[in-house]
Amino acid sequence: MEILKKTPWRKHPRIPAGLRIYVVGDVHGRADALKDVMSRIDADRAARRITRTVQVFLGDYVDRGPASSEVLDRLIERSLTDEVLLLKGNHEAFLLDFFDNPAMLEVWRQNGGLPTLTSYGLKPSLNPSSAEQQELAREFARVVPPAHRKLLAELPCSFKCGDYFFVHAGVRPGVALKDQKEEDLLWIREDFLLHERDFEKIIVHGHTPVAEPEIHSNRINLDIGAYATGKLACMVLEAASIGFI
Repeated sequence: MEILKKTPWRKHPRIPAGLRIYVVGDVHGRADALKDVMSRIDADRAARRITRTVQVFLGDYVDRGPASSEVLDRLIERSLTDEVLLLKGNHEAFLLDFFDNPAMLEVWRQNGGLPTLTSYGLKPSLNPSSAEQQELAREFARVVPPAHRKLLAELPCSFKCGDYFFVHAGVRPGVALKDQKEEDLLWIREDFLLHERDFEKIIVHGHTPVAEPEIHSNRINLDIGAYATGKLACMVLEAASIGFI
């Protein structure tokens, strides 16, 4: 594991002793990248034993990439044996909205939703008509496994541990972390990304793709565009150390 020595912080943020957190950025239907990052986590855990490990995924498991259904299968399987925390992303919100509002497929398809439908065996046209949207929503509701729907419906939007706050997109500056709205936690960009002052904790997020993980004085971005690159960032937090595998 590569442990970072140089960071923007005079005093490193910490998590509780005896705990190691692995944090993974946006997966976006890349089951191959997910399999690879899980193998890296397993190898690191075997090489460096510790009392407790938690794997935190920052949302956007579906869309854009070719294997959204398989990604959810792998995450569910992982959760049966490991301590895994899956956060909600805006693309999970797209998927859930489609069940109740077929017309939103117009927006969803522009954001990579059609490959998700295809991963469940459906065959949408490139520009579905209103009638096709209705039929696709009915078929989608029929073919999505109950375990997938349960997982998606129960995803939390944030997680706090030690000096860190984990979330998909970011937080609204000037609003206490406990008072943040779900819309901002899933969707915010410029107002959060351009904010240079401290938050209550270091915000660990995805949502906005960057070439490599970015560590700022008040936030860490782990979305490195897996759907296009086939690579997932995995940050490792332990006590006051921060590294990557």
